[in-house]
Amino acid sequence: MRALLALIVSLTISGSAAFAQGANYPTRPIHIIVCVPAGGGVDTVTRVIAKGMEKELGQAVVVENRAGAGGNIGADAVYHSKPDGYTLLAAQPSPLTVNPMLYKTISFDPTQFEPVAIMSSVPNVLLVRPNFPAKTAKEFIAYVKANPGKINFASQGIGTTSHLTAALFESMTGTKMVHVPFKGTTPALNALIGGHVDMIFMELASAIKLHRAGRARILAVATLKRLPSLPNIPTLDELGVKGFESGTWNAIAAPPKTPKAIVAKLNKAVNAALKSPEVKALFAKVNLHPEGGTPERAAAFIKEQTKVWDGVIKQAHIPTR
Repeated sequence: MRALLALIVSLTISGSAAFAQGANYPTRPIHIIVCVPAGGGVDTVTRVIAKGMEKELGQAVVVENRAGAGGNIGADAVYHSKPDGYTLLAAQPSPLTVNPMLYKTISFDPTQFEPVAIMSSVPNVLLVRPNFPAKTAKEFIAYVKANPGKINFASQGIGTTSHLTAALFESMTGTKMVHVPFKGTTPALNALIGGHVDMIFMELASAIKLHRAGRARILAVATLKRLPSLPNIPTLDELGVKGFESGTWNAIAAPPKTPKAIVAKLNKAVNAALKSPEVKALFAKVNLHPEGGTPERAAAFIKEQTKVWDGVIKQAHIPTR
């Protein structure tokens, strides 16, 4: 009986402490570690959201880039941080989903992070260098089929959505291309613009600016319906690659065992930022879709995405590093 009473008292005290911690949070600046280089989509979105979070939380939100190993370096740093809400992770899909399937040694478990919210989502498009011989998506598919192993595709790194989308394309079209991974969006796009690689599956927000400026060409979109912003660009689905769909997203997550009250406060701050006129206007301008929602919704979405891309990795036989 005494042991039972001691356990009840202990649980009550720890629960009260967690509640008090959440009620007082935050009392000092919050650091968000972005696991990609500066200038990419995750970085841009995080910095915009961070400003909105500052207004809601009343504390500075400092953004720091810690890139490398497909996002593993930044994710690992946050994973092993104190679960007090003062160190967070802003990530593209791979560190929160598939990296354990792609790296032989990894010192964190993505399923143990506490998802705060999905910040944004954006569809992917098939983007080629400006002087690529194929002028349409139909011509591109025929060209790749006629030249197995001779077309180079760039990605933002091994395991990124751009890499896995290309692997999915190869699998569904029976084609073979050569993967050239880069460390982030900017170097990958620079290589494409410079003609050093042939194509990339890139998120719309970054690709459309290059397309409109004539520095690269969007041949198709990876959605099931045409995009309002690109009404004359076909979907791969309508060109015969049935069911082909791919997009990317950015999320904020906290270290494992972060108190639910703190996660709830952070979630509220992210949602408030997403609803602000400034963020809505910016997202509309750069073709990003604001997401938001509850931590539970974010967790379910990440779990679903992990299942989808796990299937792609296995079907494409992508080796671990």
